[in-house]
Amino acid sequence: MNAQPLDLVMLHGWGMNSAVWGDTAASLPIPVAPYPLDLPGHGGAPFDAARSDLVDWADACLSRAPERAVWLGWSLGGLVALQAALQAPKRVRALVLIGSTPRFVQAVDWRVAMPEDLLGQFSEQLLQDPASTSERFLALQVRGSEGERATLRALRAELADQPPARADALAAGLDLLRDGDLRGRLPDVRPPTLWVFGERDTLVPAEVAERVRILMPDAQTRIIQGAGHAPLLSHPGQTGDEIGDFLRTIE
Repeated sequence: MNAQPLDLVMLHGWGMNSAVWGDTAASLPIPVAPYPLDLPGHGGAPFDAARSDLVDWADACLSRAPERAVWLGWSLGGLVALQAALQAPKRVRALVLIGSTPRFVQAVDWRVAMPEDLLGQFSEQLLQDPASTSERFLALQVRGSEGERATLRALRAELADQPPARADALAAGLDLLRDGDLRGRLPDVRPPTLWVFGERDTLVPAEVAERVRILMPDAQTRIIQGAGHAPLLSHPGQTGDEIGDFLRTIE
């Protein structure tokens, strides 16, 4: 691998912002040049309601990203990173997807996902009380993980460094979580890819790893024992080591 630092685009999840990455880049065991980007309408990033599908969000991130970089995406950010790799494969050197999945809601042929009615509840509550809805979703990020309370405190503290996401952008993000389905496109993803799952994740079950290995045989998968949906926060050392080991193989 080239001794120069790897450009590393970092995309957060729904309702979050780029501050969630904290010291993630600095703690990786290899040198990287971090580019934490806010998703549209999050953390003060602009948002155009007329451009709110997955292709548009990937375009928005590509417009602010280095010409060629590793893309690290957490949760919804992983779905956007996958789409970016499909749209601009020459610009994505490799993919690291944490707590992410090609489809977030259940289907007849995809049970390893959130029930659709859970996401529907968030959509309804978002209209009435965006702040409380975001707080409830934060709690789901860490549910079941080791050190749940400490991880939740860290998550709240980091998110407070930037403005809250716009309500219309949150609604658009929920639509992406509900409607996004890249399962059929996984064989078309060209960059080397690492999927990292939390053993206790209640939003993206670790069993997704088995499905990914079928749909994307060349991809690598790792499961962080004891982690929930945010292994980068609850288990930063182990998660960082897995990412570092993968990035050392990138040419």
